[in-house]
Amino acid sequence: MVSRTDPGMVRTHNEDAVAVQPALGLAILADGMGGYNAGEVASGMATAVIGTELEQGLREGRRNVSELLEAVIGHANESIYRAAESQPQYAGMGTTLVMAAFHDDHVSVAHIGDSRMYRLRGGVFECVTRDHSLLQEQIDSGMITEEEARRSQNKNLVTRALGVDPVVEPEIHTYAVEPGDVYLFCSDGLNDMVESDDIALTLQALSANLDLAAEQLVQMANDNGGRDNVSVILVKVLQPFPAAPRGWLARLLAWLK
Repeated sequence: MVSRTDPGMVRTHNEDAVAVQPALGLAILADGMGGYNAGEVASGMATAVIGTELEQGLREGRRNVSELLEAVIGHANESIYRAAESQPQYAGMGTTLVMAAFHDDHVSVAHIGDSRMYRLRGGVFECVTRDHSLLQEQIDSGMITEEEARRSQNKNLVTRALGVDPVVEPEIHTYAVEPGDVYLFCSDGLNDMVESDDIALTLQALSANLDLAAEQLVQMANDNGGRDNVSVILVKVLQPFPAAPRGWLARLLAWLK
């Protein structure tokens, strides 16, 4: 499990935040938005609150991971919303979110906004999450095509964000994992700048070296203009990690790379 975050070639500061806890199988990525510095405050609060509360819940042995994800995301939303309401310099701040907890041969994924999770399995590369964005709604309704969406100037109009409203509804799903799977979590600074086919080729070629793969993905985004902050988390499943009555946390580190 590796992560990289970079301000890109245009922005002066980085409003993305990433947090990984390999021993717990946790990956968290947030892409902040708002006024000066407010975006990075929102994304930083999201990764900190969610990471801390998830770690506590998992160490306490809470087995319903989806419910745990929903609860900690709700707490993070409240924290960001209250900070934005009480401090004028943070008014209107919020953040997208994509995160996952690997457990019991499965991965539970939660997302809000347009940060994404992709999966490479058996040579097939696909986006598992579906953006909460105006563009995605237009694609779903048949108003525009996927190709027209790529050329659109409205890429950053999300329909859900963490911390903007008193209550937020994350989308949460659980999927079976298989040994050999590679999971990519990214902010839109990657997928807006690099074609999916090029991302897939990079992961296929460099799946044995996740550090190099992460560096290469960030470099590709910057080489293509780097108009936004770019963040990636890569996880490779090495072998099964079935549920066990105790000791599963200690073994998880050996099963994920």
